[in-house]
Amino acid sequence: MHWINPRRSIRKSLLTLLLPAAIALMVSAWIVHGLLLERMARGFVEDRLQDEVAFLEHQLRRSGPEEIRDIAEGDYFEEVFHHAFALRTGNQVHSSPAQWSKVLEPLLHEAGTGFIQNADPESGTSNSDFLAYRKVLTLNGEPVVIVVAEDLGNLKNSQQELHLWTGIVSAILLALLIMAIWLAIRLSLRPVGRLQSGLTSLQTGASNRLDVDAPAEFRPLIRQLNQLLDTLDQRLARSRDALANLSHSVKTPVSAIRQVLEDDTRALDPEMRQQLAQRLSDIDRQLESEMRRSRFAGPQAGKAAKPVSQARDLLWMLGRLYPEKNFELETELGPETRWPIEEHDLNEILGNLVDNAGKWSRRSSVLSLTETGDQMIIAVEDDGPGVNADALSTLGTRGVRLDEQTPGHGLGLAIAREITERYSGSLTFSTGSQGGLKATVCFPGIGRG
Repeated sequence: MHWINPRRSIRKSLLTLLLPAAIALMVSAWIVHGLLLERMARGFVEDRLQDEVAFLEHQLRRSGPEEIRDIAEGDYFEEVFHHAFALRTGNQVHSSPAQWSKVLEPLLHEAGTGFIQNADPESGTSNSDFLAYRKVLTLNGEPVVIVVAEDLGNLKNSQQELHLWTGIVSAILLALLIMAIWLAIRLSLRPVGRLQSGLTSLQTGASNRLDVDAPAEFRPLIRQLNQLLDTLDQRLARSRDALANLSHSVKTPVSAIRQVLEDDTRALDPEMRQQLAQRLSDIDRQLESEMRRSRFAGPQAGKAAKPVSQARDLLWMLGRLYPEKNFELETELGPETRWPIEEHDLNEILGNLVDNAGKWSRRSSVLSLTETGDQMIIAVEDDGPGVNADALSTLGTRGVRLDEQTPGHGLGLAIAREITERYSGSLTFSTGSQGGLKATVCFPGIGRG
């Protein structure tokens, strides 16, 4: 509905939609009521007229000529049925009451059985608007015509009065309906006011999270806002931790190196140079570790990655880095499949796990991507020497390396585990089907859309 301003308040939008709709429906119901009332009244009158003509016909067939005259000239029919009638038997014409003779007797000389309606309000007579039923039959060899009529003026006045009262009651009900709509909208939008108050408290620092007992429609929004606040707090904590770690780790080696370089009385022998180089290497390793940690995003609303596309690009690159080894991708996911993981984080997980498998594999490494109803799973397996069962639990622990001869600082698996845990996932290690190491990452599928 382009005519509704999306920037207008929800209350005004609902009132703009519901109030005209309620008025239109009530007016339509009132109009339909009038039409149905008129149709029902006409049907009722038609049934009564037909029944009375049938009754009069029955009486005439049972009576002789004298009795027919008594019926026609008496007041029995008028008093019992309260309708005007006209009767023609042969050349004799009878009608009752007298004021109806002028309009009913001409109908006796017309042929055909059926209903006749006359509506001439300009004539000024009291019986100018009536409905009549005429029946032509043969009785004792003579043609007989019966006409029974009812004045519609009084009936229409009653209908109008009933329709008017229906309109008054409808107007009262419409007013009550408008009040109910307004009250329902006001009560339904109370959580929006509480949410606004919660945002104000959050902005002023009175609270640090949104804690609103909101309807189901607002809970995903509140959950995403709180998750965003958690992410910001985690980033701030990581930044502070990184600065503290760098300050603690770098300050001492830098001071030592500066003292050695500022000492003019001592020459730099090869052993001293090696120690300085080692110190600088430690500083460089610490800086690299903290810089990589600072790039981790964690769960973010609106961020998603294409695991299949990223995995293919990564395996192509590692295939060039390890040309003597084979890297395979096993998945039933399509290239456009999205996972609610930030792209850089997924690259870090895939890169560290596959690179570790490439270092230790003999000939091949296999990366598999699967998705179930409630989990997203990454599995990396190689055909290398594997790891002892006792040492599997220590993998992925920061600062732990099982082989000092292999190039690297031993941070890859620890980084993969840290990123995985930020997404409420898990990283486990086991022995694969080829005898090598198998790393399995499981992410929960909660909140996916």
